[in-house]
Amino acid sequence: MAGPLAGVRILDCTTVVLGPWAAQQLGDLGADVIKIEPPEGDTTRQLGPGRNPGMAAFYLGCNRSKRSIVLDLKQDSGRKALFKLAETADVLMHNYRPDPARRLGVEYEAFEKVNPRLVYLATYGYRAAGPMGPKAAYDDIIQAGSGLAALQSVVAGQPRFLPTIVADKTSSNGVVSALLAALYAREKTGQGQSVEVPMFETLVSFVMVEHLYGETFRPALETAGYKRVLNKERRPYPSKDGYFALLPYTDGHWKEFCGLIGRPELAADPRFTSLANRLKNVEHYYSTLAEICATRTNAEWVALLGKSNVPHGPVNTLDDLFVDPQLEATGFWKEVDHPTEGRLRMPDIPPRFSKTRPEVTRLQPRLGEHSVEVLQEAGFTAGEIDAMLKSGATKTA
Repeated sequence: MAGPLAGVRILDCTTVVLGPWAAQQLGDLGADVIKIEPPEGDTTRQLGPGRNPGMAAFYLGCNRSKRSIVLDLKQDSGRKALFKLAETADVLMHNYRPDPARRLGVEYEAFEKVNPRLVYLATYGYRAAGPMGPKAAYDDIIQAGSGLAALQSVVAGQPRFLPTIVADKTSSNGVVSALLAALYAREKTGQGQSVEVPMFETLVSFVMVEHLYGETFRPALETAGYKRVLNKERRPYPSKDGYFALLPYTDGHWKEFCGLIGRPELAADPRFTSLANRLKNVEHYYSTLAEICATRTNAEWVALLGKSNVPHGPVNTLDDLFVDPQLEATGFWKEVDHPTEGRLRMPDIPPRFSKTRPEVTRLQPRLGEHSVEVLQEAGFTAGEIDAMLKSGATKTA
């Protein structure tokens, strides 16, 4: 059977990571994703190593399972082509802020007139209704504003960004879930709608799942911030020959762990007898684990805990992930032959379905590779396409 989103057509006008990675996930699930790019292409086409211009590593990571068409939306003919494509599309997604979207004439109300079933999703930095709504935002700015960078002060002594674009990717998953919900609502009502996915509010919600903490209650019962994770000793512990991750979390884990290491007195220690007590004494808990971890090598820990219920694991580097036994056993890393970029490695599609199996439907397209194909499908004549090519409103690879 085809992927679960087979038959869904998505017009992806987004750039960089937030939108493109979301659209890639939807394409992997079977949707027909048409990546609509400006004449210069998505900026990520230039980021990172590559074998050919416009096909850099960063772009390749976010744009499989798509077709690429160039439309210059600053030209009337480019905008008209977009609206014609929207007549039969299920989703249009973009990351223009509200003011630029209005200047381009691509606000929701205009599309609703040509296709009331269309799900129109805009994703950008901040909810449009707030004072920051007009402002540009990138991952670093959102990490800073959401409180995430300040949380790193616990371990770094000053605010730091996480070394991954967590705001973009967290918001990208928000885009996927919002679109799927809107499509489900349309199946029940027959009506499309406008959807907004803001990075700032999405990441604040993400951060505050655990860190709202005492401020959950009004009046507050305690300060904000989950104390177990806001501790500089929460880290992989040094072992005899490297670093290892240990977390006997539940009461059952703790009792089993103490038995395996031959320390029954720790199981009876009042500071550690319950999860609540371990949280109250979290610094002692972590320092005790650190002392214990240093007594064995990584291999000895794996041998001791391998058949237990105690959560544990290695500290992988990026390179370690390419030979990780779990990933190897599940076939996570794939190698493919791209028609222009040669042999490529890519991650698997994480979810698995028993019937509607997702798959990589297309390898990453060159800029404008499918412009003529998509315009023909939309009903444009050869003369109209030729005129658009000559004016620069579209172009081919």
